[in-house]
Amino acid sequence: MDQQPRGRGRGVPAQNVWTTRAETHSRSTNTGRQQSTNKQPIKDIPRSTRKFEEACAQIKASVDKHVAKLTEELSDSGSEEDETNNDNSIISTVLNLYGKSSSELGKIEQVLKDSLRSGTSVCLICIASVKKSDFIWSCTKCFCSLHLSCIQRWAKDSIYFQTEAASDQLAPGQFVDPRKFNWCCPKCRAEYPQTAIPSTYYCYCLKTQEPRFDPWLVPHSCGSKCEKLLQPECKHACLLLCHPGPCPPCPQTVSVTCFCAKSPVETRRCSSQTWSCGKKCSKLLPCKEHKCEVICHSGICPPCPKKSSQNCLCGSKKEERPCHSIEFQCDKVCRKMLDCGHHRCETICHAGKCATCPLALPRTCPCGKKAVTVACTVEVGGCGDTCCKLLECGIHECAERCHKGKCGTCWQMRVQSCRCGLKKKELPCYKEFQCETKCKHIKDCRRHPCNRKCCTGSCPPCDQVCNRPLGCKNHKCTSRCHQGPCYPCDRTVDITCSCGRTKITVPCGRERQTKPPKCSLPCTKPPDCHHESRTKHVCHAGSCPPCKQTCLKVSERCGHICKAPCHTSVLVQVAAPSQKRAGPWEPEQAPKMEIRKLPCPPCPVPVPVTCLGEHETADWPCHLSVPSSCGRPCGRELYCTNHTCTKPCHVVSMNPRNCQQCEEVCSKNRPEDCTHPCGRGKCHPGPCPTCTKLIKHSCHCGLNPQLVRCNELSDSSAPGSTPSREQLLSCKDRCPKLLVRHPRDSYILKSFRYRRVDSRLNLHTTSP
Repeated sequence: MDQQPRGRGRGVPAQNVWTTRAETHSRSTNTGRQQSTNKQPIKDIPRSTRKFEEACAQIKASVDKHVAKLTEELSDSGSEEDETNNDNSIISTVLNLYGKSSSELGKIEQVLKDSLRSGTSVCLICIASVKKSDFIWSCTKCFCSLHLSCIQRWAKDSIYFQTEAASDQLAPGQFVDPRKFNWCCPKCRAEYPQTAIPSTYYCYCLKTQEPRFDPWLVPHSCGSKCEKLLQPECKHACLLLCHPGPCPPCPQTVSVTCFCAKSPVETRRCSSQTWSCGKKCSKLLPCKEHKCEVICHSGICPPCPKKSSQNCLCGSKKEERPCHSIEFQCDKVCRKMLDCGHHRCETICHAGKCATCPLALPRTCPCGKKAVTVACTVEVGGCGDTCCKLLECGIHECAERCHKGKCGTCWQMRVQSCRCGLKKKELPCYKEFQCETKCKHIKDCRRHPCNRKCCTGSCPPCDQVCNRPLGCKNHKCTSRCHQGPCYPCDRTVDITCSCGRTKITVPCGRERQTKPPKCSLPCTKPPDCHHESRTKHVCHAGSCPPCKQTCLKVSERCGHICKAPCHTSVLVQVAAPSQKRAGPWEPEQAPKMEIRKLPCPPCPVPVPVTCLGEHETADWPCHLSVPSSCGRPCGRELYCTNHTCTKPCHVVSMNPRNCQQCEEVCSKNRPEDCTHPCGRGKCHPGPCPTCTKLIKHSCHCGLNPQLVRCNELSDSSAPGSTPSREQLLSCKDRCPKLLVRHPRDSYILKSFRYRRVDSRLNLHTTSP
């Protein structure tokens, strides 16, 4: 009966009896409940209860989602331990005793750095990080570190499957001793006996059991001297503190001479104690004629490269051959007469005397039963007895008389069983009987059937490719189909930083959990904007920070240089979150962002700008450098030439026609004694028109009122004017006033006529 495979990822795991019974009991209980429930009448669930249950289910789903996310984050954070900043001090402490020279410590120093860096040490069996506090086992050949539990399971599974495969090849009742099988390292395939299966966690130097983690020491180290014997063996021990990886070359000094021992003794490092002096070796070569001309070297001298004239063994041929080939054999058959005098030597070129004639030695009959000694010229015939040689069938003997040559075919009939033993048939003995039944046994891989016709039971090894996915989840096993766990993927993956100049090598399958290494080199990503290069910054993951350099583009509109921060490639929000949060416990969704090229901002360069009315010139930002109103009154002289424009500052191209029309009443000064308004009414340029209104004015004597034109009255006030003011206001009648000292002139009274003159109507009234 075939046993279930127990390897990692093999077969179907055995079912738990208690779990199966519990599940069966729960299913039967639930079925009974459902049947009993179906018998009861279904009640309508209240709407409030249904809403409450929906809300509870929604909250539970959200909580489960966040718990799963938190668990994943915790597992990721747990797999990658905190980096410490004392790596350099730890490495210097470990290497302190080796000496100042560090040229030979490159490999061990890199191993120490990898062991201190979290995430770089990975167990090849479970493809998980080897933490600093885990129990590990380290291979003594390749120095890989594996989980102690993983290597124990690996070794036991390997031995078990080897034992099972060997048991299948034995007959029933036979026993295979499992102690003779070894197990191999999953990485380098180095073999270990079963006694070497680890059971205890030791430090790297194997002196301390279960060393405690110390942040100031190399992980899994005891902190004491390694003291392992160095390789190649020189009887010196390693001086480093307990460390992972191979021990460095021996730093001790010894006094040694060169390979040819011609130079004086020198003091050199034990690891490089063999040295060449650079002179010719000059040792005598095996040809005994020439000396070694190779520069001082290790080991035996090379063959002599010179040529010499040499004879073959039989002496019939002479050739120029390399000096180091001492014996030379030609291809000529000897053909010398043997001692018997009847036969010749058939040996190819040989030295010395020819051998004795082989026919002169004791000979037997063809069946081998009778031995005779006769002359070499006499042929030995048959003895007359039955041949009795075993035929090719291996069962029957030849029944012919003693004869020369090969025995014939066995024609005896017998009942033969096929190779698998299922069928029988009578056939001639020389024929092999094979049935058509296909073997249904499983091959040694425990996966594929034999399917060979009439199989003997010893099924051949499976010749198919395993093709099972490896633990890395990236490749498949390319080995011959086998049972048990596949060997871990032997490939490695280089994880690089963003610039690709700093890298770490991790086992295949670990690249998804390993963070890119930190790089201290400058970032080399090309700029996204129009600048030739980015602002210098250290290599990083993700996108580069936004460019903070000055734009320096020349504006096509104004020709000024843009002094704003670079805006050629800017992350801009283009859409708000599409879905609303189910509740306050949900995280806010990030808006949709895109990188876009934004135009230059408005030009802020100050530019002198004159207002529309040309009242002032002030500095304005270039993008606002458009002539505008300053808000002051225009102040230009209107067409009337008496007032100024009161409109806010405006464009004046045809002064004063495009200014406002003066709507004021004429306010020019009137002539003296003129109390009338201007005849034009509105304000006007030039002098006001002559006032022609009649004024009723008393004459000098006060007897007769006079009608006088206003302009004439005003003009008469000027000195030297004609008629004068006195004349205009005179009524031309006799003055009735009495003089104080002089009597009234009778002549004047007589000759004076009373007249009334209407100047406006030109009417003259004469008194009687």
